[in-house]
Amino acid sequence: MAEAKTVTGLKKETSGALAYVLGPITGVLFLILEKDSFVRFHAMQSIVVFIGLFALQAMLGLTIILAVFVPLVGIVSFVFWLMCIYKAWQGEEWEVPFAGKFARQILKKA
Repeated sequence: MAEAKTVTGLKKETSGALAYVLGPITGVLFLILEKDSFVRFHAMQSIVVFIGLFALQAMLGLTIILAVFVPLVGIVSFVFWLMCIYKAWQGEEWEVPFAGKFARQILKKA
């Protein structure tokens, strides 16, 4: 039996994992190209998570006192990035806390 392919010709797990590779850039690309709900979820979650973490880093960096937390947010971002790629590659629709539910709500409205 042939494996189901997405619009891009890749397996859905591969497309879901690739949606995280360049953060919101590949997230937007796969969100536009793909029709598969699994891939679209991971693409939207990539956009929400990494724009949110980038904004958090930017806000923390604006204050001298809180700037010490910027590296911590960077480490958390890297860990989430690896976990999201791994979970998508395994075929799981793992939700990043808070951001995953928000990503699903946005997809339901779209």
